[in-house]
Amino acid sequence: MINIPAVLSRKPNAAAIIKGSEEYLDIHGIVRFYNTRYGILVSAQISGLPSHKNKCSSPVFGFHLHEGTECSGNKSDPFANAKTHYNPDNCIHPYHAGDMPPLFDNNGYAVSVFLTDRFILKGIIGKTVIIHSQPDDFTTQPSGNAGEKIACGVIK
Repeated sequence: MINIPAVLSRKPNAAAIIKGSEEYLDIHGIVRFYNTRYGILVSAQISGLPSHKNKCSSPVFGFHLHEGTECSGNKSDPFANAKTHYNPDNCIHPYHAGDMPPLFDNNGYAVSVFLTDRFILKGIIGKTVIIHSQPDDFTTQPSGNAGEKIACGVIK
């Protein structure tokens, strides 16, 4: 059995500092990656997410690892250089190694902790973490129709 509090209390094996695009400057946070004998424990703490007061339309955000190594882009896609979902095994969506559980808004904050064996740390160092404006539908090819990239961080 994995002792989650013990794992989270140690220094992560890798992390990505998350920053929002020019349109979403309030978004910031950190995604930490911990090696365990059961896989990678991922811990995300994000703040400044666009929020709604209506409980029935509270945002859900797509959350993915992308293949690119930069959080840069252009006017129409501020994180275009993050490229597409991390998918070293050429799986169909939602079986990409970079497909992660969505982030659920809680008054602008989101916290997520999950265990995955879809990737290894060596394969993701230097890759990017992206937060999308819409939830991943886990169906649409190739990327789940998750909308605009609103925040990004490089895994180091």
